[in-house]
Amino acid sequence: MGLRTTADGGPSARVLALSARAEEVLNAHPRTRDLTASLPRTDTGPLRIALLGPYSSGKSTLIAALLRLPAAEVEELVDAAPKTLEETPYPWKGVTLVDLPGTLSGDDSHLASAERGVRGADALMIVTTSELPGEAETEAIVRALDADGFADRSVVVVNKMNAENSDREVILDEMRKRLGPFADRVAIVPTDARDFLDAANDPDLTAEERELLASGSGIDALTSELQRIVAPGVSGVRPRAQAYELLRVLADAEDMWHLHGEDLDAVRTAEKVEASLSRAREGVLEALERETEVLAARIRTEGGRIADSVSEKNGTVPIGIATDAAGKLVDSHTDFDLNFSSSTRAAYDALTAEYGDVVPEPEEWVNDVNPPEANPAKHTQSPLEEAVKKAAEKAAKQGAGKLSEWLRTIANDKDKAAAVADWLNKNKVGQKLLDSGGKVTNGVKKFKPWGKVNATNKVSSWAGKAHWAVTAMGPTLDAVSLVKDQSERMAVDKRRKELRDHFADEALQQRDSLVDAGEEHLREWIAAVEQALGDLTHPGGRIGATREAALNEIGSLRDAAKKLIEQTAG
Repeated sequence: MGLRTTADGGPSARVLALSARAEEVLNAHPRTRDLTASLPRTDTGPLRIALLGPYSSGKSTLIAALLRLPAAEVEELVDAAPKTLEETPYPWKGVTLVDLPGTLSGDDSHLASAERGVRGADALMIVTTSELPGEAETEAIVRALDADGFADRSVVVVNKMNAENSDREVILDEMRKRLGPFADRVAIVPTDARDFLDAANDPDLTAEERELLASGSGIDALTSELQRIVAPGVSGVRPRAQAYELLRVLADAEDMWHLHGEDLDAVRTAEKVEASLSRAREGVLEALERETEVLAARIRTEGGRIADSVSEKNGTVPIGIATDAAGKLVDSHTDFDLNFSSSTRAAYDALTAEYGDVVPEPEEWVNDVNPPEANPAKHTQSPLEEAVKKAAEKAAKQGAGKLSEWLRTIANDKDKAAAVADWLNKNKVGQKLLDSGGKVTNGVKKFKPWGKVNATNKVSSWAGKAHWAVTAMGPTLDAVSLVKDQSERMAVDKRRKELRDHFADEALQQRDSLVDAGEEHLREWIAAVEQALGDLTHPGGRIGATREAALNEIGSLRDAAKKLIEQTAG
């Protein structure tokens, strides 16, 4: 049955509106569906004052005194053994007194019944005795005042106060200490219900004795205090009680989402895989950032070396320096490829160690580059790399255009690159260059399955790097003769600055483009890994996502309920 809200827009309407929202949220999941029965609903019945306290504290006797029962009915009420077993209601002055089972009786069913009674109460009469509550009872009292929100809707009754050897002021002072920060918010009323009942029902007492016992029993003071806390009536007290009960139901709902068994294992597995992927991702990204900065620094360094070598006589760069710089530019890219590939391989190895060969191997970066230890010695160079070493000298003689165009064609035309791969594989030196990792060739003039494709990609990448190097060297290789004398030194300085700026721009462009390409390469591989590990992650991922969404909705309702409580308190 759905909740009904009133149309007055007051606290009761707002609480019930929140409760209606909570019903929808809790009904959406089997875990929390049963809790909807505990949600606050429209209730205009009398306010309920629950009596909370340990057994033998005299709760039943207090009720008899408040009801002014005759002797026969008193005995019938208080002689239950072992005292009250379940919630027992008593109409009183327009409200309902609810006697709860003793909370410290040692019976778990009594405790559960008492807790249910507290949750259904609008106000509390917390009963203890002149012997004062112990540690467990004090904790229960403070919890009711604090977490359960009864601090402004409670009376603490210290019963059996007229027992022999009781010092009223000392006992009350100790009770205030036990209440701590709530001592100033909760009235403490000393009573002796038995004295009041004796005054009313003992035929052997004189009128003076009756008056003395009744006035000293504190029952009249308790009556006044109880009437004070319920004076705002149902519309003033109940919304606050219902808001706190809504909070308790929402807390129960959050507890229902504590996972266990197979659900917990599934979520933990999904979280473990996500953590592993996160470590792999972060490791590769750190390497990408580091290696692109190294590459950019090397490009700037070569630019500075070239600028420093500019002749003051004619503004040209020595062919030897230009040739060496061109080779080092290509080397910087080759080293980046190797180091970035190594970081990806390390991430792959780590994931394989955790999850086995179900983890897909990443596509080789750019051109089937292999880890450094699998590559030929540094001094061995491919014909293409050697061509780059001579690029500056050739370009100086015939212009950079022709060589750059040739390299660009190989870099962009797979057929041309494949032809170069065939050419390289015609001898053992070229074969070694193509097959440093043993994945490409199967002997001179032969390729393994997919080896031709890998070799073509490798050649294409080499050509691409060479093409970039020649293009980057273009301003350096311009055969523009300045033929300046010493008086025109500023023109030489300007050319040096232009060269430095040119290579600084190249450094930034190469760094940014490689970061973008490396991140895309990583994204594609991580996506493939996530798909491959889907059987491990999907069940837990679905449970985790459902749980997170439910907890977010519950948390939103809880915050709204707390805000409403603050408004009603104001």
